[in-house]
Amino acid sequence: MKMDSDLLHSPAVGLAEEEEADMNDWKLPLAFMKKRHSEKIEGSKALAQSWRMKDRMKTVSVALVLCLNVGVDPPDVVKTSPCARLECWIDPLSMSPQKALETIGANLQKQYENWQPRARYKQSLDPTVDEVKKLCTSLRRNAKEERVLFHYNGHGVPRPTVNGEIWVFNKNYTQYIPLSIYDLQTWMGSPSIFVYDCSNAGIIVKSFKQFALQREQELEVAAINPSHPLAQMPLPPSMKNCIQLAACEASELLPMNPDLPADLFTSCLTTPIKIALRWFCMQKSAKLVPGVTLDLIEKIPGRLNDRRTPLGELNWIFTAITDTIAWNVLPRDLFQKLFRQDLLVASLFRNFLLAERIMRSYNCTPVSSPRLPPTYMHAMWQAWDLAVDICLSQLPTIIEEGTAFRHSPFFAEQLTAFQVWLTMGVENRNPPEQLPIVLQVLLSQVHRLRALDLLGRFLDLGPWAVSLALSVGIFPYVLKLLQSSARELRPLLVFIWAKILAVDSSCQADLVKDNGHKYFLSVLADSYMPAEHRTMAVFILAVIVNSYNTGQEACLQGNLIANCLEQLSDPHPLLRQWVAICLGRIWQNFDPARWCGVRDSAHEKLYTLLSDPIPEVRCAAVFALGTFVGNSAERTDHSTTIDHNVAMMLAQLINDGSPVVRKELVVALSHLVVQYESNFCTVALQFIEEEKNYTVPSPANTAEPGNLTPVRDSPAIPRLRSVNSYTNIRAATTARNLNKSLQNLNLNEEGGPAAFSPGNLSTSSSASSTLGSPDNDEYILSFETIDKMRRVSSYSSLNSLIGVSFNSVYTQIWRVLLHLAADPFPEVSDLAMKVLNSIAYKATMNARPQRILDSGSLTQSAPASPTSKGTHIHQASGSPPMPSTSSSSLTNEVPKPPAREQPATRPPYTPTLGGQAPHSHQFPRTRKMFDKGPEQAAEDGDEPGGHRNYISAALQTGLCDWSAKYFAQPVMKIPEEHDLESQVRMERQWRFLRNTRVRKQSRIITQRGLSRLDDQIFINRNPGVPSVVKFHPFNTCIAVADKDSICFWDWEKGERLDYFYNGNPRYTRITAMEYLNGHDCSLLLTATDDGALRIWKNFADQKNPEMVTAWQGLSDMLPTTRGLARRVSIYLDRSKQGGAGMVVDWEQETGLLMTSGDVRVIRIWDTDREMKVQDIPTGADSCVTSLSCDSKRSLIVAGLGDGSVRVFDRRMGPNECRVMTYREHGAWVVKAHIQKETDGQIISVSVNGDVRFFEPRTPDSINILQTVKGLTALDIHPQANLFACGSMNQFIAVYNANGDVISNIKYYDGFMGQRIGAISCLAFHPNWPHLAVGSNDYYMSIYSAEKRLR
Repeated sequence: MKMDSDLLHSPAVGLAEEEEADMNDWKLPLAFMKKRHSEKIEGSKALAQSWRMKDRMKTVSVALVLCLNVGVDPPDVVKTSPCARLECWIDPLSMSPQKALETIGANLQKQYENWQPRARYKQSLDPTVDEVKKLCTSLRRNAKEERVLFHYNGHGVPRPTVNGEIWVFNKNYTQYIPLSIYDLQTWMGSPSIFVYDCSNAGIIVKSFKQFALQREQELEVAAINPSHPLAQMPLPPSMKNCIQLAACEASELLPMNPDLPADLFTSCLTTPIKIALRWFCMQKSAKLVPGVTLDLIEKIPGRLNDRRTPLGELNWIFTAITDTIAWNVLPRDLFQKLFRQDLLVASLFRNFLLAERIMRSYNCTPVSSPRLPPTYMHAMWQAWDLAVDICLSQLPTIIEEGTAFRHSPFFAEQLTAFQVWLTMGVENRNPPEQLPIVLQVLLSQVHRLRALDLLGRFLDLGPWAVSLALSVGIFPYVLKLLQSSARELRPLLVFIWAKILAVDSSCQADLVKDNGHKYFLSVLADSYMPAEHRTMAVFILAVIVNSYNTGQEACLQGNLIANCLEQLSDPHPLLRQWVAICLGRIWQNFDPARWCGVRDSAHEKLYTLLSDPIPEVRCAAVFALGTFVGNSAERTDHSTTIDHNVAMMLAQLINDGSPVVRKELVVALSHLVVQYESNFCTVALQFIEEEKNYTVPSPANTAEPGNLTPVRDSPAIPRLRSVNSYTNIRAATTARNLNKSLQNLNLNEEGGPAAFSPGNLSTSSSASSTLGSPDNDEYILSFETIDKMRRVSSYSSLNSLIGVSFNSVYTQIWRVLLHLAADPFPEVSDLAMKVLNSIAYKATMNARPQRILDSGSLTQSAPASPTSKGTHIHQASGSPPMPSTSSSSLTNEVPKPPAREQPATRPPYTPTLGGQAPHSHQFPRTRKMFDKGPEQAAEDGDEPGGHRNYISAALQTGLCDWSAKYFAQPVMKIPEEHDLESQVRMERQWRFLRNTRVRKQSRIITQRGLSRLDDQIFINRNPGVPSVVKFHPFNTCIAVADKDSICFWDWEKGERLDYFYNGNPRYTRITAMEYLNGHDCSLLLTATDDGALRIWKNFADQKNPEMVTAWQGLSDMLPTTRGLARRVSIYLDRSKQGGAGMVVDWEQETGLLMTSGDVRVIRIWDTDREMKVQDIPTGADSCVTSLSCDSKRSLIVAGLGDGSVRVFDRRMGPNECRVMTYREHGAWVVKAHIQKETDGQIISVSVNGDVRFFEPRTPDSINILQTVKGLTALDIHPQANLFACGSMNQFIAVYNANGDVISNIKYYDGFMGQRIGAISCLAFHPNWPHLAVGSNDYYMSIYSAEKRLR
């Protein structure tokens, strides 16, 4: 706003005051901003879950090969003196060589048995090549596909050779005999694990890999060429699944330090705690722990597997730390393979991390294959040193004085670190290091509660956190905890399981297998549980029974249905919603559950939810009733009666305010249609016959003067914005080649009749009369046909549906579907079109394949040959196609001359009947209608089975999966709008400050008083004749509607921001517009004269406009007024005109929308609940032409076509709510307005130009002013006490409150002073002194007060 500088910088506009004034904006509720409006209703993309070990393995056999040859040192190693001697903690020289060998072998086996007690162990002490071969082949034979371990100790033989050989002995121990690794591979097979404890062990690893590669190549050669000599030999096993652990690199010798065991590597792998403690004592830092000696270490009390003892606790901490290091350092898939697939392999690798740390300190680098990143410097080792330190420092007193052992604070501290990560961190960062430790802590009762709490908070961060926790291995732990009876764990476990199942629903099977479902059934039945925990429990049960028969049976026996029915009336909406979804899923295709429901009269109990204030709950109830009637089991009379009952209850939702509910309704009814297919086919045939024999003089059949206007030859036709959105114009959404169509979306049609500019996007007529078998992706019943059927069935009011005789239930439901096929919300009408067409297709194909092909009627199926199909569209651009016989029987359309030249690129083409070509060829409805449609329409006599599945499988709304997303998303996080630092909040604050500034500055101007208002600040030619204009209350945007499109202009910059199609059918027009949430994120509401309301977002910015929602605001618009007269309203005097269309008034404070028009009621919609809350009868016999409400006094003022002005108090009952009727006007009331102040007056103006002021409490007017006669438009400025009148006689007069004319506007500025056209609409800005004027010559101008005031 170009305010003059003194105003902008005036101290009056101080920040302190602005802050105060803003509070009102913060308090205003927002309409249509819930998740269901802003998100697409569909589940989240399922993450591929890699945490499940597809191939868990066991190491079932172990070969222990020891080549020690005690007493004889090999020739190639010069040993130090003294030297490391101990093998398996035994000094071989302390007994006879043979006995030493056997004892060492037995000890090694014991050490391995600590880690894997169930394996078969075979020792081979100082063996020959044959003995090794025999041992390996027999172990592999027994192990079959499982893993075998080969442990090789080569301390008594020479080092491995570069050729890939290790050494064993000959029979009489006179020679060392080489054993090729290649042979060893052949005998061992795969999967195997090899441990090499000898010097230069890295050489073996290298040779092993080379041989493995050689094998792969041989296998490939043999596979490609069967005649190759290699292919004749037995194929060598692939060595892909083999793991190797070697004590040192190829060039390194083992350490010989006498304080260490000779088999240091084996000790690290099999007795990690013992060697770790010894090594700790040998470090310099150990001197800080007084009194600890190597002897003392041997005496640490306790058992390794008892976590309450010092030794057990150290072992537990060691496991947690090595697991954590591995999880943090290794790539996820390698971690899964080495640390989660096989218990023995996991233990060896955890201990290998210790070997790396200890042996590196002696200049030895252990090697593994697959190779691990270095871990010896990881920070967690310091936590280990501290834990050892704390433990050892207690030892002397425990052993000598027997004092009690103090447990390590390690786990508590790690949980604290995890907690800090959770509370302090930002969103995008590395996962917490402590996650594997939290897992270990779940084993301990002491910390379990805290660990579960933190785990729950971690899982709440989102699906990525759940995937991480599952990959660490949390699943078996939390599954086992379900066997615990501790009540305090219940809320935590329910929360954790809800999170897991929201991300990975495949866990349903594991739960049922382990009887986990019983845990959640008991939580649900426990009335002391808070509602949110019961909600999670019922969500978990809903996942367990979802398309899983075993789960359905288990939960049915667990009394799930009765439990759910008891909670249907719970005050917690999310619980009601999920209870209904859970019921819908347990009896989905599971007849025993359905009969159990019938016995408990579940369907009747669900009826109450059909009028629930929360749309999602209504939706869930419709879903449940839909699957209730959608069972494919055989029908008895009893169940048919129930189905009919349910159907008639569902039919009442036909005009529900929420498209989500109506979509679910179509799907529910489609189940019924599938169930009673033959009955519906009969009904369809009746309707098709009836429709053919009956021509309706519908508005669609008359030539539309509105379309013959000068826009036809205007050179500067704008390109329409493509409205690409979730709820997009129907054809676009469904077209496979959407992008293609959008590129081609031009205003130009190929010269065809009946296409007004934006019409090629036409929503409601997009499925125009394309005929043919659905196999061609077309519809049998076009929108026009369906619309005609709707009217043929003389179907004025849907309220007469209830209480009909049952033989006509199918007819009633067919009518409901016809009604839904004309739904203003594209996704709803799409689904309904699918259902109707699928039945029409079956009916016509089964009933009379011959007649279809030769009749020239609507139900004809287009011939299969492409030649005739293309005739209408492939003509030269100049001449319009003449309608063929079939098309003229469809509509009596007068072909109009083509408006513009061809589009440059022809869009993919759909055959149509000539009459309506342009409506569909822009957006071919390319979607597969049938799984296996016939090639020739006539041959499709017998295909009921496939078809039935098609309709039920294809139709679903994604509601349940979308609802489940709630549990996958963060629940505990502050929502963005409440987070004071978030961008959303900052933007909102900015908008509210702007609002305050606009209010203040405009008030200063209007309070000074205005002496004139004729300064033209904006003029532009609108793409269509303006029929409604609406200023945005706070920014510089103005919306201008023509018949079926909306144009947005920036009146300050003078540029067009947007132009898009509203999607109303051709014979309707936009009659009202409102900005919702104008103070914040604005939405635009458009009302059309067929009673439909549509709400748009993302307009006038760089995004594509999207339909947020749409519904039938008034269902019974009187058809009498919807004839030709309506269309030419702009040229006629209002008083002689047919109807008022639809008028609305919006109350932001309460979220209520008042609607009326060519009906006898004022209908009030609650936008929060998206349902009708009240119908106030007007008591008049004419239409409502103007509405105005005052929320503080709960008053509604209506101006009527008979000249009366009626005042209603909406707090009173329908019979006494009309509190005042003024009958002073003699003609059509153009505008009735109630001032919002506490003692505000009512101002009303009639076509004759008399302005009357009423005091709501007095029966007569308190003031009358006379203005010009023949008013066509009028508006009253809410702040400045001005009103402006637009006349047929091409001028505008602006009056002040005293009735003085302050401005008369007859000519446009500049422009050679052209005369203003007949005024079609005008509107004041709610704040600034601006007046927008639209006239029949397409021009849109804005006038303001004097320049210096702006």
